[in-house]
Amino acid sequence: MRVAGSVDVTELDVRASRRVVDAFFAAARAGNFDALVALLDPQIDLRVDGPATVDLVRGADAAKRALMFARPDSQLLPARVGNAASVIITVEGRPISLMSFTVADGLVRSIDALIDPARLAPLVPSWVR
Repeated sequence: MRVAGSVDVTELDVRASRRVVDAFFAAARAGNFDALVALLDPQIDLRVDGPATVDLVRGADAAKRALMFARPDSQLLPARVGNAASVIITVEGRPISLMSFTVADGLVRSIDALIDPARLAPLVPSWVR
């Protein structure tokens, strides 16, 4: 049962996650590695699902690889995949990645990045392209 005017706990979690994700991209775009690392769990998992392979990187190496998604010419479109705060990244109107973040206790615990164009295209709304 939900009380009129109340906010679903899941929605609050998504909003809190969105704030962490926004701070992640702000730090990455500014090249502020210290601020970026402060947002990441020391044992973070970064999973990059590409056209031919799926790479899993853990810990500090994941933090370094995460910077590759901070292209200054990219546009970030907030999205939601299930209950995960997510972002569609486009360059010149073309989707290049869909990133979903698992956030807990104010830290990014994992990032799943889909960069396979063939699998990405059907997931991205047509108005993005």
